Amino acid sequence: MDRATRLLRLRLTDFRGYAALDVDPGPAANVFFGPNGAGKTNILEAISFLAPGKGLRGAETEDVMRHDADSRAAAWAVYAEGEGADGPLTLAAGAREGQRRETRLDGSPATRAALARSFPMIALQPEEDRLFAGPRSERLKFLDKLIAASHPGHGEALLAYDKLRSRRQRLLDEGRADPAWLDALEGDMAGHGVAIAASRLDALARLQAEIDAAPESAFPKAELALEGETEGDLARGLLAGEAEDALKDRLFDGRRRDGASGRTLSKGPHRTDLTARHRAKDRPAGECSTGEQKALVVRLALSHAAVLERTLGSVPLLLLDEACAHLDADRRAGLAGALSDLGAQSYLTGVERGLFDAFGGETRFFSVASATVKAA
Repeated sequence: MDRATRLLRLRLTDFRGYAALDVDPGPAANVFFGPNGAGKTNILEAISFLAPGKGLRGAETEDVMRHDADSRAAAWAVYAEGEGADGPLTLAAGAREGQRRETRLDGSPATRAALARSFPMIALQPEEDRLFAGPRSERLKFLDKLIAASHPGHGEALLAYDKLRSRRQRLLDEGRADPAWLDALEGDMAGHGVAIAASRLDALARLQAEIDAAPESAFPKAELALEGETEGDLARGLLAGEAEDALKDRLFDGRRRDGASGRTLSKGPHRTDLTARHRAKDRPAGECSTGEQKALVVRLALSHAAVLERTLGSVPLLLLDEACAHLDADRRAGLAGALSDLGAQSYLTGVERGLFDAFGGETRFFSVASATVKAA
C-alpha cells in the first residue's frame, strides 16, 4: 500500500508574523480560514520550505525573519515531524540573519534529491488561477515546479542553465567576449538545455496519460503541449547529441542579436511555452473564464499527484492557497472528493469557513486572526 506524505506536527519560530506556533495537523484536509492579512499563507509558505526550491513565494531568507517596528529576530526556524515515503521522519528548515537557508532531514543536511524522494509536495497559488491567460514565463515556471517535485535533477539543471545563460549574456553585453569562451559556455548550456527539455517531455507525457485515464469529474480535462525548439527536436526523434548541436547552433547564430537586445532571444528551453486546450469545449485555455482556468490548473495538480503516487509510491502533500477562490459550489465539492479519493494530506486557505462546507469527515479547521491560530 502506498504511503501518504503527512505532517504530524508543525512548529514555527520567528517566522513572518509568528513568534511561536505549534500545530497538530489532521491526516486529511487542514483548512486555515480568516481575513486577508491574518497570516494563513505564511503557514503554507513555512511548510513549503521543507521541500526543494525557494518556497511558496520565492522569498529570500531575510524576508521571512519576524520583525516589527522595534526589533528583528536573529533567526527563524520551521520544524516538523511526519511520515514520508520511507516512514517516520523529521524535517527542519531555517537560517540565521545574513546566512543562507539550511534544510535538514532526520538531523542531517538534506539534498534536493533526498527531499523530493522522501517528502514530495505540490503547491498551488492564487496567481496561478489565470495561468493560461498570463505570461508564458509563468506557465513554464509552473510546469518546471511540478516536474522538480519528482525529478530533483530537473531543478538542478534549470539552475545551472540559468547561471550559464547569465554569464553568457554578461560577456555579450561587454562586447569583447572571447569566442572560444562563448563556445564553451554555449556547449554547457546545450547539455543542460537538452536535459531540461527531455524531462519536460517525459513529465508531460505522464501527466497527459494520467489526465486521459482519469474519470470525468468537476475538473475539466486539458490537451497539453510544449512549444519549444529543443523539445521539438527531441520529439521529432533527434538524439540527445544532435539536439545539443542544434541548440549550440541557435545560440551561436544569436550572439549578435542577444548582445544588442541585452537578453537571450535565442530559442532555448528558457523560451518554451506550455499550451493547453479545454478538451470538452475544444477551446484554448487562455480564452476560458477564470473559474474554468482554475479548474484546469487544479486538474493538472491532482493528476500530477497521481503520477507521483505511481512513480514514487507516495501520495504527495498538497498546499492549496486560496483553494476555493473562483470555484463554484459543485467544484468545491469536487475538490473535497478528489482530495479524499487521493488520500492526500492537504493544507488549504480561505477567507471563510463556509467555503469548505463540502469538506467533512477528518477535515480539521483552524481559525487565523492576527497571526494567532486556534483549532475551530
